[in-house]
Amino acid sequence: MFVEAIESLKGKDCLTLLDYTTDQLVYLLQLAKDVKAKQKAGQIYQPLKGKVLGMIFEKSSTRTRVSFEAGIYQLGGTGLFLSSADLQLGRGEPIGDTAKVLSGYLDGIMIRTFQQSDIEELADNATIPVINGLTDDFHPCQVLADLQTIEEVKGKLQGLKIAYIGDGNNMAHSLMIGAAKMGMDFSTAAPEGYLPKQAIVDRAKEIADANQVTITITTDPIEAIKNADIVYTDVWASMGQESEQKKREALFASYQVNPALLKHAKPDYMFMHCLPAHRGEEVTADIIDGDQSYVFQEAENRLHAQKALMIALMAD
Repeated sequence: MFVEAIESLKGKDCLTLLDYTTDQLVYLLQLAKDVKAKQKAGQIYQPLKGKVLGMIFEKSSTRTRVSFEAGIYQLGGTGLFLSSADLQLGRGEPIGDTAKVLSGYLDGIMIRTFQQSDIEELADNATIPVINGLTDDFHPCQVLADLQTIEEVKGKLQGLKIAYIGDGNNMAHSLMIGAAKMGMDFSTAAPEGYLPKQAIVDRAKEIADANQVTITITTDPIEAIKNADIVYTDVWASMGQESEQKKREALFASYQVNPALLKHAKPDYMFMHCLPAHRGEEVTADIIDGDQSYVFQEAENRLHAQKALMIALMAD
């Protein structure tokens, strides 16, 4: 299985987890586990020696930038930070032209941007792997790290239930897809008008049906969180939505992850959040800073999961 997955991933893009098979995801998670073990043991492991990753940022970042830059360095390569203000993209150069030029200089591109269509256009014109560091619709790298963390804590993925409480954003979309592909039940709750995009839900449900798991979309947070093994949330207003902050605070008030809501999850639930978090808004401080919170283990695993991804896509 792994031999086929290894060969099929070489040179492949990572735009959304919809593009990856379950076997490919299983391989990436095993590779992330191995890479993490090597680092913890102090082993030098540099399969990307001499490789260069270009990192385009049109959205600000802490975890994405540091984990990719540190990761490519630890693997023996070099990361180039490229803000949109520094590139001709910021002055109107076509995305396709930028992709073709960068393909001649680099071994891979990671981009963190707004429109999913922009990253798809970049990938269509590039001859090197393109990695989605975040768009408004998807955040596949975060979910790879999430799956790695769940497996570390729970010892398995298949048969577990993830409940995502909050805005039906890129995290809701990618978690839903990742859960369906790994044989996990998924539920999400948000106010009407803030639920995940129906087209993405429909695709995820096709995968879930094939893997005999369920996807539940509801406006009732208690229904969503019932018997959940993993409880996940995100900020109510993402980047670019700051003007909606007050409106969203009112709409999402009953969706806060707090002790009262968590009484409906399994007693041994694990709490997760992609960060940054707003304590007192989407989650109370006692939960995110409590014993059942794994948010910093999850954040660290961004490094290891993305190193695995870069190795799989970029190594010779």
